[in-house]
Amino acid sequence: MINIIVCGACGRMGSAIINMAKQDKVFNIIAGTEIDSSPAIGNKNPSIIKSSDMESVINSGDIIIDFTIASNTMKNIEIALKKNAKLVIGTTGLTDDNKEVLKKASEKISIVFAPNMSTGINLLLNTVESIAKKIPDYDVEIVEIHHNKKKDSPSGTAIRLAEAVAAGHKKSLKDVAIYGRHGAQALRKQGEIGVHAVRLGDVCGDHKVYFASEGEVIEISHKATSRACLVAGALKAAKWLYDKPAGLYDMQNVLDL
Repeated sequence: MINIIVCGACGRMGSAIINMAKQDKVFNIIAGTEIDSSPAIGNKNPSIIKSSDMESVINSGDIIIDFTIASNTMKNIEIALKKNAKLVIGTTGLTDDNKEVLKKASEKISIVFAPNMSTGINLLLNTVESIAKKIPDYDVEIVEIHHNKKKDSPSGTAIRLAEAVAAGHKKSLKDVAIYGRHGAQALRKQGEIGVHAVRLGDVCGDHKVYFASEGEVIEISHKATSRACLVAGALKAAKWLYDKPAGLYDMQNVLDL
């Protein structure tokens, strides 16, 4: 049995992970963490112990599953290092410095990090990179849509898709990315990878990658109709990670793509 701790236990992803993990006999949910102000803290009849203090619950946990915010994830990495716990991280909006911390930590503990853990998106990454290699002169634009409460923009998935295109072009994304356009100087330049974010309603995740040249447009898309695909991926990652040595892994490793 794998003992897991779910961060952000009352949030959209955290609660969905707990609900699905309860249906799987492989998992034992030790606790869920939440912010100090959460009404779940101190609940006398909780179905799962909820704490604002990761260090108070981590000793019994094998794997921490974290889909929260960057600042909280960084704290959890520090604690996991002290306790030699493994991490499944789906937090988006991590800075380059955050990712360096994560990379350094993976020298001592095992971590799966992916901005999107759905099987479909991870298959799409391979497809997009392969197409980009074959038609490097085509214009590429990426459009992502998420619910109106999403905090980071563009989505981590959109950035990861853009990175896959840039890899296919043998370029660094930071040298060719354009995030949105407006104004008189917004004319598209050759080789740019455009990334655009839309926020509306309760959309779980909708990503489209466009390749275009004179006379044709290739559109590759993925739509998450619920968070179930992300949750299933996170739990699959936890099972896969359980016996893995220290290192930084992604869903390409988990899915053997």
